Amino acid sequence: MAAETYKVRLVERLKIKIGEAKNLPTRSHGSSTQRDVYCTLSLDQEEIFRTSTVHQSLSPFFGEEFQFDVPRDFRFISIYVFDRDRQNNKQDKVLGKVAIRREHLASYNNKDHWFSIKAVDADSEVQGKANIEIRFEHIFARNKNLSFSTNTKKLFVKVSECLDLTLKNGACDPYALVCVTYTNGKRLSKRTKVRKKTTNPQFEEEFSFNSCEDSDGDSEVCELLVSIWHDTPGMSDDVFLGEVKVQLRGHQQQNAAHRKAWYFLQPRSSKNRPSLTNSTPPGTRLSSDNSLGSLRLQIQYTEDRVFPAAVYDQLRNLLLQSAHMQPITATPVYILGEIINKVEIAQPLVRIFLDCGKVVPVIKSLAAVEISSVTDPTTIFRGNTLVSKMMDEAMRLIGLQYLHKTLRPTLELIFSEKKPCEIDPTRVKDPNTIQTNLSNLKFYIQKIFDDITQSAVHCPALMCQVFHNLKECAITYFPNNKEVRYSVISGFIFLRFFAPAILGPRLFDLTTQAIDCQTNRTLTLISKTIQSLGNLVSCRSTQPMCKEEYMDCLYKAFCTDTHKTAMRKFLEIISANTSSPQTIVNDKPVTLKEGEIKRLMIKRAQGRKRFGRKNFKQRYFKLTTHNLSYSKSRGKEALCEIPLSNILAVERLAETSFKMKNMFQIVQPERALYVQAANCVEEKEWVDLLTKICQTNANRLEKYHPSAFINGEWMCCKSPNELAPGCSQVSQTDSNNYHMTLDPERDLQRVHSLIIAHIQHLEAYIPVLQDHAVCDVMKQLIDVAFNIEYQHRIYKRTLDRNTKYGSLEAPIGDDNYLLASRMNLDKQVLLRCAPTDSSVS
Repeated sequence: MAAETYKVRLVERLKIKIGEAKNLPTRSHGSSTQRDVYCTLSLDQEEIFRTSTVHQSLSPFFGEEFQFDVPRDFRFISIYVFDRDRQNNKQDKVLGKVAIRREHLASYNNKDHWFSIKAVDADSEVQGKANIEIRFEHIFARNKNLSFSTNTKKLFVKVSECLDLTLKNGACDPYALVCVTYTNGKRLSKRTKVRKKTTNPQFEEEFSFNSCEDSDGDSEVCELLVSIWHDTPGMSDDVFLGEVKVQLRGHQQQNAAHRKAWYFLQPRSSKNRPSLTNSTPPGTRLSSDNSLGSLRLQIQYTEDRVFPAAVYDQLRNLLLQSAHMQPITATPVYILGEIINKVEIAQPLVRIFLDCGKVVPVIKSLAAVEISSVTDPTTIFRGNTLVSKMMDEAMRLIGLQYLHKTLRPTLELIFSEKKPCEIDPTRVKDPNTIQTNLSNLKFYIQKIFDDITQSAVHCPALMCQVFHNLKECAITYFPNNKEVRYSVISGFIFLRFFAPAILGPRLFDLTTQAIDCQTNRTLTLISKTIQSLGNLVSCRSTQPMCKEEYMDCLYKAFCTDTHKTAMRKFLEIISANTSSPQTIVNDKPVTLKEGEIKRLMIKRAQGRKRFGRKNFKQRYFKLTTHNLSYSKSRGKEALCEIPLSNILAVERLAETSFKMKNMFQIVQPERALYVQAANCVEEKEWVDLLTKICQTNANRLEKYHPSAFINGEWMCCKSPNELAPGCSQVSQTDSNNYHMTLDPERDLQRVHSLIIAHIQHLEAYIPVLQDHAVCDVMKQLIDVAFNIEYQHRIYKRTLDRNTKYGSLEAPIGDDNYLLASRMNLDKQVLLRCAPTDSSVS
C-alpha cells in the first residue's frame, strides 16, 4: 500500500491534573481576605471542565484530574482561575489564567510544573481563522474628452468567511472591518454587514481601495488590517474578536499581488490594546514578573497519526506471540515493560490483547513471574509493576459497567444527602457533632460494603478468570499460607478498583457534578475504610487498620467475623473457576452516561411555528443499557424514554441549521431529537457513545440528513419532501460491550510511538542480554518499529509537499503548528528508517 493512499487519522489525547495554586492576591491590598477559588479548563476559549470550589484560601489545593480525546483543532489550552462571588450574586471574577500553546504541551509531559498565573487580557482572547483574498489590478479609464487614458492601480480585498470565532457571553454576531493604511499615515476603513448568531460567518464581500493616496504616487498603501468584531447594539464599543495584519510595502506587495489564503486571527496590535493594569482585577497587585500567583499542573499530551490496520500487522503479531511464548521474560511485552514507563505502555498493551481475546493468558504469565520472585506474600503486587498496571487498566475496561451498577446508587445518595461525616477532632468545630457524624459515616460504609459483597454474581467473566489465575498462582508458590488466596485478589478489587473509584468518582464517570469539600472528605474517609476492609482477610490483617487514632472506632465496628465471612465469600465467588457470574441474566439497567444539555425535539405540530427559542429546553439526559431518557432535572421523573432499539442513527448537526454550536441529532423512526451539548468534548462523547450503542440495531439507517428540515426543505439537499431519504452516509463504529471503547490501530500506533521515543534505550539493552533468543526478539521489535516509522516519514513528506501555506489546513500565522515538525523525532532515527533503495525519494 503506497503511503500516499493511506487514510490517516490524527488522534490527540490530553490529560491534565490541576494540583494547587499559591500566592494568590487578596481581595484588597493590605487585607487578609481569603478567596473562594475554582479553576476552569478551556480549549481555546471553550470551557470543557471545571474544578470544585476551594473556600477561604489563597493557596487552594484542587487535586483534580481531567482527561479527554481532543475533538477539534486548537491553539491554546487555558486554565482560568476564578474567585466565586457568593454574597452579591454577581458574575464570578477571573483572577488570571495559564495559557499553553499546543506545540509546547509535549515539553511538559509527565512531570509537575509550576506556571505563573497571568492577568487576562481581553484583546488577546482570540481564536479562529479568516479567509481573505488580496489582489492588485490596473484600471484603465479615459477622460470625458477621450483625449487620454489613465492607468490606476487598485487594491481589492475580499473577506470570504471566518471559522471558529470566539463566543462573547454566549453570543457571536460578527462583522469584518477592513482598514488600509498609507505611507503618509492616512487610513481608510470599510466594513461588512453583520452576520447574526454564528461563529462561522459567510461574508463574501469585496472592497476596493486606491493603491496610491495622491495623484503623484508619493503615498502608497503599506498595510492592510482586517479585524473581526462582535456587534453589540446599545453598547459603547463592539467586542474585538481578532485581526489579520498584512504588510504591503515593496516586495511584500508583490508577494501579496494576488493571494487568497486562510489566516489565523491574532490578538489586537499592542499600540491599540489597553494596558495590562487595566485588565488586572481591581484591588490586586502584580508581582515582579507580572504574575498573580502560581498554579501547579501535570500534563500528558499525546498526538498519534494512526494508519490502517495492515501497517501494524507485523507489530501486532509480534506482540500477540507474548501470550503463549515461554518464558514470558523473553517476549516483547515483558521487555517493553522493563524499559518504558509502565503506566504509559500498560494501557495500549491491555487494549490490544483485550481486542484479540488474549489478555487473560498474558496477565497470567506476567503474574507468575512476579509472584515467583517474592519471598514475602504480603509484598505481592504491592509495587507499580507492569502486571499490576495492566490489571488496573483491564479492570477499568472490563468492569466499568459492573462498577457503576455496584457503587452508583449509594454514591448518588451521598451526593444528594450531603450529611457531615467528619470524625477527626482537629477538623470539627463542635465536638458534640462527632457522634452524629460517626453514625452517618458508618451507615454509608456499611451500605457500600453490602453493595460490594452482594455484587459478586455480576462481576464480569473475564475479571473472574483473571482473579482465578492469580489465586491459583499464589497458592502454588505459597501453599502453606491460608490467607494468600484472598489477599492476592483483595489487593486488586478493593485497593485498585473500588477504593479509587469511591475517592475519585469523576475519573470513573460515576458522576458529572462538581463535588463540594465536605462530600469529598466523606468519600476520602469511606475510601480509606474500604481499603482497610480489603485487608481484613489478608496477611496484613494483624497490622493496625488505620494510622489515625480517630479511625479506631471504625476498625472496631467493621473488624468482625461477620464482615470477614462476607468478604471471604465475595472473594471466593469472583475467583471461582466457573463462568457463573456471566450466566446470570441482568435485567436492571446500568447507567452509561448522564448530564444536563439542551434539547430541541421536532414534532409534527399542527398550525404552530416549528422552530423558535421556546423549543429549546434545558433537560437532564440519562443513557442506560436499556434506553435514553430526559427529565427536567436530576432525580425527576423522565419526561421521555427512548428505547435503544428505536435509535436509528446519531450524527452531528450542521451549525447552519440553528446557528448553534455543538449540536447533534438522534434519529428515530418518526421524529428526530436535536440536542446541544455544553462543549465540543461533551458533544463528541455523547455522539461516539450513542453511535456505538446503536451500531448493532438491525433497523439502523444507512443515510441521514446532516441539516434540519426548515421552511419546507432540507437545508442540506434542498429536498422539499420531509420524508425524503438521507443524503449523507452515517458514521460507522464497531461495538460489543467493552469493545465499544477499543481502537486497536490507535493502540498499536501508541506502542510504536513509545518504542521510537525509547529506541536508544532499547538498543542499549541488547548488548547486556545473555539469551540469544531474547536478542533476536529485540532486533525484530526494533526492525518492525523502523519499518512503520519509514511509512510515517513518507506520509509526512507527502503531506508537507501537498500542504500549501495559507490553506485551511495550514493558515498563515505566527503559531502555525501544522508546518512545524509533527513527529518530534531525532534526525538520526529518521535517517535509520530510510531503506537503501535509492529509488525512493
